[in-house]
Amino acid sequence: MCTALVVGNTIGIGIFMMPAALAPYGVNAIPAWLITAGGCICVAWVFAGLARSFPDDDGPYAYASRAFGGGVSFVMLWSYWVATWVTNAAIAIGVVGYLSIFFPVLSLHRWLAAVTALSLLWLFVLINLRGVRLAGWVQLLSTALKLLPQVGIVALGAWALLAPHAAQVVHVPPTPLSLSAVIGASTIALFAMLGVECAAMPAGRVRDPGRTIPRATFAGTLIVALIYICISLVPMLLIPQTELAASNAPFADLFVRFLGSTSGKLLAAFVIVSGLGALNGWTLVLGEITVSFARHGAFPAPLGKVNSHGAPTRAFLLTGIAASVMLLMNYDESMAAGFTFLSVVVTAANLPIYFGCALAVLVLWRRGEIPRPGARESRWFAAALIATCYCVWVFIGIGGKSLLWALVLSAAGVPVYWWYAHVRGGAIAASAGGT
Repeated sequence: MCTALVVGNTIGIGIFMMPAALAPYGVNAIPAWLITAGGCICVAWVFAGLARSFPDDDGPYAYASRAFGGGVSFVMLWSYWVATWVTNAAIAIGVVGYLSIFFPVLSLHRWLAAVTALSLLWLFVLINLRGVRLAGWVQLLSTALKLLPQVGIVALGAWALLAPHAAQVVHVPPTPLSLSAVIGASTIALFAMLGVECAAMPAGRVRDPGRTIPRATFAGTLIVALIYICISLVPMLLIPQTELAASNAPFADLFVRFLGSTSGKLLAAFVIVSGLGALNGWTLVLGEITVSFARHGAFPAPLGKVNSHGAPTRAFLLTGIAASVMLLMNYDESMAAGFTFLSVVVTAANLPIYFGCALAVLVLWRRGEIPRPGARESRWFAAALIATCYCVWVFIGIGGKSLLWALVLSAAGVPVYWWYAHVRGGAIAASAGGT
């Protein structure tokens, strides 16, 4: 289930648009994917090693707190927390967009589309309220289903590229290789890989986390990286570059090109399943992050309380409301442009948790809180160094404007932290005075 959480959250709707986003970069997308896959594997190694070294900790908040204290860890997780409920809103909207292929009325009435998106969002809140076990089974099923179109795309590509007539259908992009293009493409590719850390998020609820989380993190990341590299190459080589760059549904266009128009609807059905699986998984992660905040005293304690199924009711309700507000803002035309830009910033807002946890390994290693110099620990230390350099690489490629907004998003958590620390400190002082 932890592996399905990594695979299911990483493979959402974004990958189905990734070939079009990367099309202007041409063959630069190949080294970009290799760099992204290598960087994300090192990031996954960081989370796996932290889970192995500190099995009693409840995820990234605890890891960062060990190294940097509560303030820095709060800002890191705050950015991640906000970015995640924004992502949930975007996923729900994207799923409704694909549903309109089967129910055209959704594209005619904006209010009906908004109600449908809200219904999907709250459906998975209700599923997660029934406990992590049910959410895990839903994740397993949806992940199995969403892998089917990936297999179909690879099979179609192998048939088209290896057939006797392959020379007639292959379109090698003419864009030359360049360092700037590789940096830009690898930054875009990272958006599709967000989620490699998901197995570590519910660490407090995972059986034998010291073994389960590292295995799930590695397996999930490797599976996703392999799938993404394979399926991204297929449309890049089989659809002309200019046509691919202008495509709204590159994989559907690929299927229609070789298998006929009805195949496009079949693919759309699997895209919907993929989006629903991601919505389920990210809802689970959101609840766990909120609980982690509450347990560490950064959010009010009632947000950490669980119901009879072991699910944090108040945490799910809070994040569901936040995602609903963002979703409704998207259906207001005056806010659409701002929401679109905020969706782009999500990638930058996820970087602090990757960068911070990689640095945490180095800091804890230096303090002697991590054993050394065994072979396993040495490889982990090297992976943390590479992950740190990779995050710097992405920070450079993300662009100044997006990076600035991500910093603003992170800074917005500082007054929240200070305010609640002041309120909590006052309550503790009052309690001490009463005794």
